[in-house]
Amino acid sequence: MPNGMSHLFIPGPTNVPDAVRRAMNTPMQDHRAPDFPELTLPLFEDLKKILANETGRVFLYPSSGTGAWEAAITNTLDRGDRVLMSRFGQFSDLWVDMATRLGLDVVCVDVEWGKGVPVAQYEQHLADDPSIKAVFATHNETATGVASDIAAVRRAMDAQDSDALLFVDGVSSIASVDFRQEGWGVDLAVTGSQKGLMLPAGLSILGVSEKALEASTRTGMERCYFDFADMLKTNDAGYFPYTPPVPLLHGLRVALDLLFAEGLPEVFARHHRLAEGVRRGIAALGLELCAAGPEWYSDTVSAVWVPEDVDGAEVCRIGFDRYRTSFGAGLSRVAGKVFRIGHLGDLNEVTCLAALASAELSLADAGAKVELGAGVAAAQTYYREALAERESRSRLPRADESK
Repeated sequence: MPNGMSHLFIPGPTNVPDAVRRAMNTPMQDHRAPDFPELTLPLFEDLKKILANETGRVFLYPSSGTGAWEAAITNTLDRGDRVLMSRFGQFSDLWVDMATRLGLDVVCVDVEWGKGVPVAQYEQHLADDPSIKAVFATHNETATGVASDIAAVRRAMDAQDSDALLFVDGVSSIASVDFRQEGWGVDLAVTGSQKGLMLPAGLSILGVSEKALEASTRTGMERCYFDFADMLKTNDAGYFPYTPPVPLLHGLRVALDLLFAEGLPEVFARHHRLAEGVRRGIAALGLELCAAGPEWYSDTVSAVWVPEDVDGAEVCRIGFDRYRTSFGAGLSRVAGKVFRIGHLGDLNEVTCLAALASAELSLADAGAKVELGAGVAAAQTYYREALAERESRSRLPRADESK
């Protein structure tokens, strides 16, 4: 039997903290019992805090994030509605595919993989076509390690006085990087349990604005399992229209407690710090990111171009077989050309150093000419400086203490 633990550095599912795993190891309970709302009602309210959704609602579905994608569309749009989307990676492509298969009239802007939501082109489309009923934006494209500016999308919509609904895929961003549903005017925000929320897959979370809730009372697209109306009838009392995954709800309670104990601003700062260390390590190895520039860098996943004579899939295979490390493989258009390091959820500086060390070994064994230790050393230097600066700031007196 191999010694030690296996290492998971894919961008989801992410590592589940021990406290969360223990919370899910619970006897089955009656999900119709009088005390069940004591668990569920605070979950709904606390998820609103995660999303920064003050006046809307949050729905929980027993599904992957894809289920919340479908719920968002079928509850608020009609077949034939004209919608604006963009495609710049595997997951934004899948969302376009779903919208098309559900009968929407999709205007799709194809973007170079390595860049994100094309805000200027969105604004031009909205100016040219006031019939657009919805705008879709992938906040973090997991396949390419690209983050997009959702606030800028809202500004573009407002500049054209667009009344369209704004849909955002935040599956690999929410609970890891700053997200402001209300502040950015996001009408439907999608995420899943298996990323920043540090749970197994099986729950999708959908934040819904008041505007989107009102739209759901007027649309005619068929839905049953995902119907907002059914959820509203039961959620208000703390129940669900069908059997919920109770162990996941107990795990969610502890995961949220961990995030709030750390403080969301610190959660976001930690993810940025860890991601920056990984990026500096990759650069020190002489490799480049799939993200086309710093303005597109993701703080939850880095997709790394491998040298032309190296197979990215082989890097992943070696990592798994020899070093008990799982990296994300390249998907679709970048299959074999990149490998991905997920750096979100329950992790810290030393965790990320382990990811870089294993990546160096796997790259070298796959034939890449990298200097072993160079990436780790660059990240170590950055982490030491960043943590020292953080500690120095924490020792500074607050304004009310210096008087």
